[in-house]
Amino acid sequence: MQVTNTIEKTRELVNNWKKEGKTIGLVPTMGYLHEGHASLIRRCREENDIVVVSDFVNPTQFGPNEDLEAYPRDFDRDSALCESIGADLIFCPAPEEMYHDPHAFVSIDTLSDTLCGKTRPIHFKGVCTVVSKLFNIVKPDRAYFGQKDAQQLAIIRKMVLDLNFDIQIVGCPIVREEDGLAKSSRNTYLSAEERKAALCLSKAVKKGQELIQNGIAASKVLEPMCEIINEEPLARIDYVSMVDALTMQPVDSVNADVLVAMAVYIGKTRLIDNFSYEV
Repeated sequence: MQVTNTIEKTRELVNNWKKEGKTIGLVPTMGYLHEGHASLIRRCREENDIVVVSDFVNPTQFGPNEDLEAYPRDFDRDSALCESIGADLIFCPAPEEMYHDPHAFVSIDTLSDTLCGKTRPIHFKGVCTVVSKLFNIVKPDRAYFGQKDAQQLAIIRKMVLDLNFDIQIVGCPIVREEDGLAKSSRNTYLSAEERKAALCLSKAVKKGQELIQNGIAASKVLEPMCEIINEEPLARIDYVSMVDALTMQPVDSVNADVLVAMAVYIGKTRLIDNFSYEV
C-alpha cells in the first residue's frame, strides 16, 4: 500500500493505473476510520482493481463553532486498517495542498436546504466542493458512501448527475454497534453515561420502522419517535423529519420513497441516524 500527500503524486499513480486499464474505486473519508468505513473499503475492494482511500478532515464543511479542531485523528490506525483490508493507496493531503485561496466552490440548492443543511448551512457546499476535487484528482470509476449520511449520499448522487461526472455512486448500509448505535467517529466524544443515552436514536429508528407503511401520515411516525428521544434527559433533538428520498423535501405522508432522518445532541455531541422506506 502506498501513501501520498500531494495531488501531483496521486495523479501520477492514477494515470499509470488508467493506462494499464485498471478500474479505480474511491472511498472518501475524514479519517478516524471505524467498521462503517471498513465496510465501504471492503465493498470497494470487491468491485475494483485499485482501491483509493482519501483521509482528509475537510475544513470547508465545518462551521465557525463546530468541531474541526476537536475532530479525532489517528493516521497510523487508519493506515493499518486500510492495509489490512487491501487498499492500494491512501491520499492524505494537508489542507493547504487542497485549498489555495479558493474562489470556486460547488454547491447544491434545494436538497441541501433541509435536515442537516438547515442547521449546518455551509456544510454541503464544503462536502460537494471537496468530493468534486477528489473526483477530479482520483478519477474513479466508482465512489463509495455510507447510508448513515443519507442526505449527503442523495446530494452527491444529484451532483454527479447534474455535473456529468462519469462515476458510479455506490451507497452502502449503516453499520451499527451490537446494541444498535450507528458507528460514528464522533461516538468517541461520548462519556459512558452519554454512550448509554445515545441508544435513544436507534430505538427511535426501530420504532419508526415498525410504524411506517404506505399512506401513513408523517406525524404518526415522527411523533412516537420524538417521544422516545425526549424521554432521555441527556438528549436534545435538532430535527426528526420525513422527506422525499430524491428531493430531500418534507412530506406529510408516505406516498413515495421516503427518508426518515434525525440529528440529536447527546450532551454536546451531535449524532445522526436514519432509515429509508420504499413504496
